[in-house]
Amino acid sequence: MHSTLTDEIREFRAPHTMTPQELGDGLARLVWESFSDFMSREDVETPFDVDTLYDDDGTVLRTAEEALIFFMWAHTRGAQLAFFGRAPDARIREGLDAMHTAVFEDMVSNGTPKSQLPLFEQRVSARYAEYHQAAADSDDQLGTAVARHLVADGKARKSTIEAIRERAVAVANPLRDFLEEVELIEA
Repeated sequence: MHSTLTDEIREFRAPHTMTPQELGDGLARLVWESFSDFMSREDVETPFDVDTLYDDDGTVLRTAEEALIFFMWAHTRGAQLAFFGRAPDARIREGLDAMHTAVFEDMVSNGTPKSQLPLFEQRVSARYAEYHQAAADSDDQLGTAVARHLVADGKARKSTIEAIRERAVAVANPLRDFLEEVELIEA
């Protein structure tokens, strides 16, 4: 039986205190679970119109990378919202850096050439800036921005944009609520 993101967050079971490294490791695991659900098409909470994302010309690889970036951003956003004003910015950044390091190490362990990571990291940085701006404008703008990168021709159906918006909320809000109970402490 498939678990929901909320169940996965509960399994994360953070203690009342957590170091940045523990935060990063837990977030990385949640990113991969969300990504795996998306790629296996098992996430029924907010399904994407994935049939428009897959074709025979290699779009699947682009979609996979863009989906991974989106899930990394959504988990980053949830953690930032949870700790904003409650933990030093440097400590939050340390936890998020640990998440990114863990994800990148997992990518290399699973076949991504290490030489490709710098280019991927640049794309992550560009998408994060775009997604943060879009989210600041509106949830619909966020959905449109993410869809522009997920859908090969950049022309997403309204249902796809709405599913992306819902997915961002489904990731960030429960994570934020869960992490609000956690004190981020020095390692």
